[in-house]
Amino acid sequence: MNAAGAPRAAAAHPPPLSRADLRAPFTPPADRVERIGLEVENGVVDPDTGLAAPYEGPGGIEAILRAVLAERGGEPQFDTGRLTGVDLPDGVRITLEHGGQLEYSSAPVAGLDRAVTEARAMLEQLAELVGRFGLALLPGALLPFDRVEAMAWVPMVRGAVMREHFARIGAVGSGARRVMALSLSTQVHLDYLDERDFTEKLRMLMAASTPVAALFVNSPISGGRSNGMLSHRSRDWLRMDPARCGVMPPALRSGVGIGDVVDWALERPMIYRRRPDGSYRLAPERPFAALLREGFEDEDGSPPRYEDWLAHLSQIWTAVRVRGTLELRSGDGPPYRHLAAMPALWTGLGYHPESRAAAWELLRGFTADEHRSAAAALPSEGLRTMLGGERVLDLAAELVRLARAGLRARVDAGLEPERVLDHLDPLDEVLDTRRTFAEQCADRWEGDLRREPRRYVAEFRV
Repeated sequence: MNAAGAPRAAAAHPPPLSRADLRAPFTPPADRVERIGLEVENGVVDPDTGLAAPYEGPGGIEAILRAVLAERGGEPQFDTGRLTGVDLPDGVRITLEHGGQLEYSSAPVAGLDRAVTEARAMLEQLAELVGRFGLALLPGALLPFDRVEAMAWVPMVRGAVMREHFARIGAVGSGARRVMALSLSTQVHLDYLDERDFTEKLRMLMAASTPVAALFVNSPISGGRSNGMLSHRSRDWLRMDPARCGVMPPALRSGVGIGDVVDWALERPMIYRRRPDGSYRLAPERPFAALLREGFEDEDGSPPRYEDWLAHLSQIWTAVRVRGTLELRSGDGPPYRHLAAMPALWTGLGYHPESRAAAWELLRGFTADEHRSAAAALPSEGLRTMLGGERVLDLAAELVRLARAGLRARVDAGLEPERVLDHLDPLDEVLDTRRTFAEQCADRWEGDLRREPRRYVAEFRV
């Protein structure tokens, strides 16, 4: 009732999202050109014990971010008053993951050589800054010496809500705490120029993600022990709510389009939504399409807003994450000295039409179920994994060959210097010796590293 005793008018709800609204995040601008983006997640660790630094305290992650802000400028990012990231003036972002991992996100650039050169320069500057706090910057695929039960979570409100979601879905979310606390990665962003280009790139990149993941296994040590597993990270991701992770089945269709990705996302439930007051709360356990029809009944019945749709898309972590770019996230992060191998492989495959078409012909016959079976095997099998009736070793070798042809074409067209071809050499060595980065690391852990965290960090830090 209002002050005069009359019934209060119902709050006006925004109009429901249209099909055009749902497609908008995926629609590229007409003037888009192909660029490359690179993300590298790093542990910030004690160089003697290998254990992750806490968020709090004079030698913690928050203090490091404040030093970044003081020395480089930019815009601070806060979560309930706590510093969780810095947007630098040149477009680079330095942000935190939930276990305190420090993530470098590049500005998108026109060439592979520039992307790699700028990433190395920034990571080495960060390593120098972190070193002043008595810590080391450690990229790769997993924090190798921490245990999830001993980790202190970064004070990000949505992180607590996410952990509540993964707890409520039971066993299929049982790996989520490890992923959030311990996982590291190197991720590559590629552009698409129109819907036809979207189709050609997405289907090939999704199909290639399984052999690429097997080629890049690189997390054999967990909790300070090596037990024969080649990718603890990949194993944890198998139990990270498979409804929103791993392979996206429609992306393996020859004619996949933006509408297919929209329809698939509509059938996923949200994890959380941000309320107008800035707080986060769990979303109802219903597909987003049902929320569009019925509204958020736990509140005032209002339908999802465009911001809710964008948030929902950010809560999907398929092997190729589709939003404004194609984010390639299936493989473990390689050792720092081989950092360039990941973007080199994806750029050579994705940005050369002939290599892209040949890779799709190689992989188009494998089903989503066959990819899932291979994903379950590759954490322990690596390149011995079978995809359908084919050896992943053979598929990966052909993908590396096609990527090299793609990079050669970019060099010949004047888009890259000759040296970018060298970035694929570590993958040739893996294929020739049949010893993945994980197997090389495990052998050294038992050998010259003497199972000592101090030696491990000294070898693999930036």
